[in-house]
Amino acid sequence: MRRLLILMLTAALLSGAVPFPAEPVVWAGSTTDTAVTTATDTDPAADMPTAAAARAFHGSVRELSVDLRQRMRGVSWHKGCPVPLRNLRLVTVSRYRWNGKPGHGWLVVHADVANDVVRAFEHLYTKKFRIRSLKLVDRYGGDDTKSMDANNTSAFNCRAVSGTSTWSQHSYGRAIDLNPVQNPYVRGSVVQPDRGRRYLDRDDVRKGMIVQPGPARWAFVRVIDWQWGGNWSSSKDYQHFSSNGR
Repeated sequence: MRRLLILMLTAALLSGAVPFPAEPVVWAGSTTDTAVTTATDTDPAADMPTAAAARAFHGSVRELSVDLRQRMRGVSWHKGCPVPLRNLRLVTVSRYRWNGKPGHGWLVVHADVANDVVRAFEHLYTKKFRIRSLKLVDRYGGDDTKSMDANNTSAFNCRAVSGTSTWSQHSYGRAIDLNPVQNPYVRGSVVQPDRGRRYLDRDDVRKGMIVQPGPARWAFVRVIDWQWGGNWSSSKDYQHFSSNGR
């Protein structure tokens, strides 16, 4: 029966009948301000069927469901955060996985930048830029270090800038860290994540790296007018894009 259902779903995808498989209730939310309206897959750990993703880019912007808000409380969001949950959105976008096959993933960002984020990821998709992992940081207990170590691309996470009491731009849902291992944070001898040391030579361009010029920098700096941490002077945050350059 399971095999029959998979075959039926694949046939529907190939025919264009549905752009994504049905979204389970626990992740459902009302769709608002969408650049491209679709349903999403099971949850932020799965990949969409490649037959659907291969056809075209798909992106959606949704209000956070009641269940997702509950999952985020005390993890990526907590009392005292500078942005209320009602101002955040769940963004689902197509991506090219590390093996070159189409898939999709999730981000939580501020409502004001959600459509721009979809546009940036659409550019990445058209250029077949590889994204190793695209899951909500809640999958890592809201731990930025664990998310980076897993080479996970993430956005909203209510936390202070490392070593300070100042809110990170991730706390506002206005920053994205892309492929952290290939694009580490570097300040003197400090490299985060540590696996990123293999990518300190930015002239040795490899899969998933953000370079200038290059498709990732173009997607965020040119397409949606964000700024890149790779241009900072006192430190280099090669993974980091934000709407205000912080």
